[in-house]
Amino acid sequence: MSKILAVHASPRGDRSHSRRLAEVFLTAWQACHPHSQLTRREVGRALIPPVNEAFVAAAFYPEPDARPLSMQADLAFSDELVGELLGHDVLLISTPMHNFSVPSGLKAWIDQIVRVGVTFDHTLDNGVAQYQPLVQGKKALIVTSRGGFGFGPGGELEAMNHADKLLRTVLGFIGITDVTVVAAEGEESVERTFEISAAEAERHLLALAGEF
Repeated sequence: MSKILAVHASPRGDRSHSRRLAEVFLTAWQACHPHSQLTRREVGRALIPPVNEAFVAAAFYPEPDARPLSMQADLAFSDELVGELLGHDVLLISTPMHNFSVPSGLKAWIDQIVRVGVTFDHTLDNGVAQYQPLVQGKKALIVTSRGGFGFGPGGELEAMNHADKLLRTVLGFIGITDVTVVAAEGEESVERTFEISAAEAERHLLALAGEF
């Protein structure tokens, strides 16, 4: 049975274009996988705790299997999020671009799931850290909307697109290297212009539904 985890990062509800496009894909994906399991995780309209001192102390505790109960509690929510990620075959992230990067809720989710000894590990080679990803065999789809044009590959504003780069870097760091990005651009342009871009994104997502 195929399992997909949909992480929604927009702080907007029905007005969110990235959410709507993601749901287009999810509806088609479920039609292609009638016995599939879909899990939604809200990070845009829910409070995802930022990493704090207690989290860091617990995450880097030298004997993970002997963490005190208080430290286990500090990592409980992170454990839940990591368990969701590891328990699904496909990860879908729907997100707008905010100020050339991702919304704060999505960054907080990233900080919760990038865990030493859990989703990545490291060794020291002559004092230099060598990192090993621990998440294997998964695919990711990023569905995003952007205010302007030219942020995609080869675009004149590509260098300012830190959102796609951040997500690809983070996912690759923990082991998810099969990443597809589908974007609708021009959200802040004239309505018809964005409609054309969004329609093209929809067609792309529908075509991808059977491939994930």
